[in-house]
Order: sequence, then C-alpha cells, then structure tokens
Amino acid sequence: MNFTRRHLVNLATVALTTWTLSARAEEPTATPSEPDAEEDVVFAPQVDVIDSRSGLEATPGAGQVVDDRALKRSRPFTVNEALRKVPGVHARDEEGFGLRPNIGLRGLNPTRSTKVLLLEDGIPLAYAPYGDNASYYHPPVERYERIEVLKGSGQILFGPHTVGGVVNYVTPTFRSAPGGFVSVTAGTREQLAGHLRYGGSWGDKGLHLDLQRKQGSGSRRNTHSVLHDASLKTFMLLGERQGLTLRFSHYDEVSQNTYSGLTQAEWDADPRQNPFENDWMYASRQGASVTHDLELSRAVTLTTNVYGSLFDRRWWRQSSNSNQRPNDASDPLCGGMDNLNTTCGNQGRLRQYRTMGIEPRVKASYELHPVRGELEAGLRLHVERQDRLQLNGDLPWSRSVGTSENAGLVEHNLRKNQALAGFLQNRFLVGAFSYTPGVRVEHIRYQRSNRLTDVRGEAELTVLIPGMGATWEPTRRTTVFAGIHRGFAPPRTEDVISNGTGATVDLDPELSWNSELGVRSESLRGLSLEATAFRMDFRNQIVPASVAGGSGATLTNAGRTLHQGVELSVSAEGDRLAKLGAHNPYATIAYTFLFDAEFVGRRTSSIPGFETVSVTGNRVPYAPEHLLTVGLGYAHEVGFDARVEAVYVGKQFADDLNTSAPSPDGQRGLIDGHAIFNATAGYTWQQVSTTAFLSVKNLADTLYVADRTRGLLPGTPRLVLAGLRYEL
Repeated sequence: MNFTRRHLVNLATVALTTWTLSARAEEPTATPSEPDAEEDVVFAPQVDVIDSRSGLEATPGAGQVVDDRALKRSRPFTVNEALRKVPGVHARDEEGFGLRPNIGLRGLNPTRSTKVLLLEDGIPLAYAPYGDNASYYHPPVERYERIEVLKGSGQILFGPHTVGGVVNYVTPTFRSAPGGFVSVTAGTREQLAGHLRYGGSWGDKGLHLDLQRKQGSGSRRNTHSVLHDASLKTFMLLGERQGLTLRFSHYDEVSQNTYSGLTQAEWDADPRQNPFENDWMYASRQGASVTHDLELSRAVTLTTNVYGSLFDRRWWRQSSNSNQRPNDASDPLCGGMDNLNTTCGNQGRLRQYRTMGIEPRVKASYELHPVRGELEAGLRLHVERQDRLQLNGDLPWSRSVGTSENAGLVEHNLRKNQALAGFLQNRFLVGAFSYTPGVRVEHIRYQRSNRLTDVRGEAELTVLIPGMGATWEPTRRTTVFAGIHRGFAPPRTEDVISNGTGATVDLDPELSWNSELGVRSESLRGLSLEATAFRMDFRNQIVPASVAGGSGATLTNAGRTLHQGVELSVSAEGDRLAKLGAHNPYATIAYTFLFDAEFVGRRTSSIPGFETVSVTGNRVPYAPEHLLTVGLGYAHEVGFDARVEAVYVGKQFADDLNTSAPSPDGQRGLIDGHAIFNATAGYTWQQVSTTAFLSVKNLADTLYVADRTRGLLPGTPRLVLAGLRYEL
C-alpha cells in the first residue's frame, strides 16, 4: 500500500476546508465567561483510556491522570518531569531536552520506552508499535492538556503492548468559549520557546490550533536542538447522532545530539563533555487521523478511528556506543579518538516509517435485572513499513556515501508488519460490585528483505490475551479493585527474522501474568488517594544480549523474571479540606516501592564473557527499588501560585551481573540514588489576562548518572526559565 505524505496533506486539506465551509453557515453562539468550567467542555469524538466524564471510578485497575491543573502548576520542561508525578513510572533523561524519553513501568527497562504503549487521543503515537516500538520521537509536553496512565487489566483494550501499561496523551478539549493563549519562555542553556494555542466551538463546529517552537542546549556541551510542532484538530456534528473529529500534526527537529555516553575516564575528567560534536539528528513526522462517532441508539455507540503517520529520521553520528569508538576504527584514516573530528567518518542511520490503520469500537450498555452491563468490543487493522539504510561516510561532516574502508552502503532493509487485532470486554454491575472479563487476540505477520543480498523472510505470530477485573464500592467515594491479565509485547521484526538467511529466529514474545489489588478513595472532599499492590510474573522477558548495550541491537530471551511492589498516590487540596478563605495549600505524593524485580528460574548472564555465570536472584537492570515525587504548593485567589517538588530515584544496576564497580567503558556498574528539587512560581494579573512565571529545575545543580546503557550520561543540570503568558 503506497501511503505517502501527499495522502496526509490531502486529508488535512479536506478536514480544514470542510470545517470552514460548514462553519460559514453557522451563527456564533454566546460564550460563557469561565472556559475552565466543566459545563463549558464540548465532548468531541475521541477514544480515552480513562474516560474524562466518568473518571477512574469505573476503572478495574490502577490508573492516574495528570490533569491540566497539575501541568499548569508545575510547568514541566519535559514529559519525563510530568510522568514522574505518577507512581510506578520510571522516566529517565537522555539528552536533557525531552526529545527521546525513556519510560519504564513497574521495574521494566525504560530504554527507548519499548515496554510501554504510547497513545495520543487513543491512537498509536509510536511510529512502529508492532515492528519496532522504540521512541526516537516525542512531541513536546506542552501540546497536551492531560496525561492518562493505565496499568491494570483494562489495558487489553489498547494493545499490542500490555506488559507494563498505557500512557495516553490527550490534546486539549474543545471549549464552548473560543480563546487561547500566546506565551514566550526564555532561560539558561540557550533556552527559548514560543507557544500559540487557539480554539473553541461555534455552534456544532470546533477548531483547535497549537503551534510551538523550542530551542536550547542539552545536558552536555556540543548539544543543541531546535524543534517545531504544529497540530490542528477540528470537529463537526453531522446531525443529532453523529460527530467527526479530524486531526493533523507536523513535527520537525534538528538536533546536535550524540547516541553515545562517556567512558569512565571521560566522566572523571569532565562529566558534561561530548566528544562527538558532529553527531546530528534530522527528524520529521506528519500524522493525520479521523474519528467518527455514531450513536446507533441511546445505549449503543460506534467510534471509528482511521489514522496514518510518516516518520523520517536521519541520524548522522560518529559513534554507535562506547564499545565502538569511533564507528570505523578499523579504517587507517581513523583508527582512534585522536582523529575523531578530522578524518573519522560519520555513520548515517537513515530510517523512514509509514504507519496506517483503522479501528472501529462499539460501546453498548444494557440491563438484565438485576444485572447491568457495559460492553466494549472492536477490531484493528494496522500496517507498518520500515525502510532502513546505513551509509558510512569518509568525513565527520559528510552526508553521502564514502569510498574508504568501512564506508558505503552497508545496510538496506525493508521491513513490513501487518496486524489484525480483536478485543472484547464486558463490565457486569451487580449492586456495589462489578466484574469485567475481557480478551484480546493479536495476529501479526512479519516480513523482512535484505536488499543488499536479496534475502527475504517471513514469520507469523498469534497470541490470546485474556484479562479479568473486579471492583467493589463499600461507600460512594471508595473503590476496591483487583485484576489479572496476560501481559504481551511482540518482538521486533529484526529480531525474529535473520538478516543473513531470512530464517525465523527462535525469539518468543514477551509474556507475563500481571495481577494487582488496590483501593482508591476520596472519602474526604479534597483528599484523594490510590494504593496498589502489584505482581508481574514474566514467563519470558526480552532484554538486550548485553543488558548494558555493548553488543548493539541484538535481543535475547531472558527467561522468567518477577516484579512485585506497591504504589501510593496522594493528592490534597487545602481549600476543599477546610474553610481557608482565599488560601489554598496543596500537596501531592507519588511513591513506588519495588521490593522484587529479579531473575528467577535458571538464568545465566547475557554479557559476553560471562555466559556461564548464574544471575538467578539478581535484580533486573534499571529497576530502582524506590521512586518518590513529593510536591508542596500554595495558591492565593489574587492570582499567586508557587510550588516546590522533590524527586528521588533509588539506586539501580546497569547489568544483569549487578556489577557494583564501574567498568572502563562506562556501561556497567551501580547507579547511585539521587534527589533533585524543582520550584516554580507565577502570578496572574486578571485585569490584563497575563501571567508571569519563573521555574528552576534541579535547584541545587546536582550531578548524577542518569544512564549507562551506551556509556555514562549525566542528568539534566540546573535550568532557570522565565516567561510570560497572555490569554487570548
């Protein structure tokens, strides 16, 4: 199927033209004065992971929402900062600008966010969730109004990845009062950002436009990024029983960013250096989607998503990881780090991903006294195409094929995936109890072609993913929930089909049994909490052949692993707990205690040279025992709001041997625990609709190790940001 950029542009043009022509026939309606009021929200067709209207009460599993209020109060610089407000989430920094977040849930390895399903408005955000679920692209967090995180059995409605959880980014809802804002932010490390948002509804039409530009330096020297992000969303009602939402987005990025960390000697000399000054990433993504909502009856609704995206990535880099420094070290013109920026060539990792799909979902409610029921079922047809090239050049600044040793076209791969998924879930309600069984079926077809050798191969995979959740409401404001479901994540195309022979590689999918027991309550108005105990028993977890990343991209079956822990989320609003007049002190807590995250059964190390060493009972890499985020704030009705936040990440190992002493290449060794502090304050002049704010990230400028996967990477240094926001 030839799906090109032209199709996306045509879809966006049709969407905007249709909306404009139909809007001309409508007279503007009167608009309320408080756009944040619940009654001023227009519910356009959209698939939510956690329904914004019914909230968490009906969710048979752990889930949290970082809402618009929380995002405005904390003014997160990256999505990592926002997600750390959710228990169970380990969001690790990489380049310090939030371009490539590394998100792990409940002790799963966060590298490239491969163990989590990322959605935007319920639609796949990753460029290849079936064939290569790695995150080399992420929109700026400022695009979103709400972030939903679901970790319980309900996630089987949103595959293919059900091992850890679902993160759904929600774009702003349509307000009945048209409006928006324009903001400018500047700060240290050459930070400069502009943001324009405008939207609203006119009669039975709505429009939302979001434009952003951000630039600045990262966590190390010789790093700098510029990105542009634009999104357009429209909706229209097609009579009394139908609605249509159309979306189009464009993202482009130019980044001076390296793939490699530092060796131990380089870290000791200067932890914020970056020897690879000629590493550059050029990326762009265009996405389009249509959501059609049809009310078949008062009890039955059919929602259909049609979506597509194009992602182009050109990453020219001087290194692949700390064990290959530089890439063409065998080339006599290179030979070592001394010639890195003179005669050592760059390596072009050139990728293009095309993704499209259609997913109809039906929701139906019914009553067979004394049982009430809520049914949700659907199908998804999803297609992916990966075009992958590797060009090795002769010079650090070259962007073409070289002629020296190790230069030229060394990879030319075509990889395809076709997936058909079906899902069915029914919630039975009897008095204060509910029971929610569900099942998902995933059928995936893999194809891989090595165009350099004309070798081809195919493979297929079919998996049944059942789940069951239950809730009990002993009081109107308290819910006890429990659930168990099958965790599943498909292997990548490149790992199940050999590039040399086209034969199928014996690499199983990730499979686990995930269970949890918890309670959520708002027994006191203004005080909400959720506490959850969870267990993830993996029959097979897939990890890099060297967990530290030294052997490149090859994956291997890791065998059984066991993850067990508890999570706690608390939120308190002082003005709702007590009569405080104009004052509102508030607080939030997100805590995770992962007391088990270990290899079980017979298991030996995957690290070259240690294949006979047993690691049974060792802790899984990148699974800190403790994660804690505490926020304390104070707001006054005159328009002042200030907040301080403490973030603690416990110690973690970087390899399956649980090595404590650092290795010379920087890829193995204990990562010590660390704490950082953030603060923000703002004041709004209501008369002129203007807000001024000041934020400081990592107040104490704490130096800590964020990652060792490809060598030592430092965490984000202190960042001071100041800005103005004017409401339109």
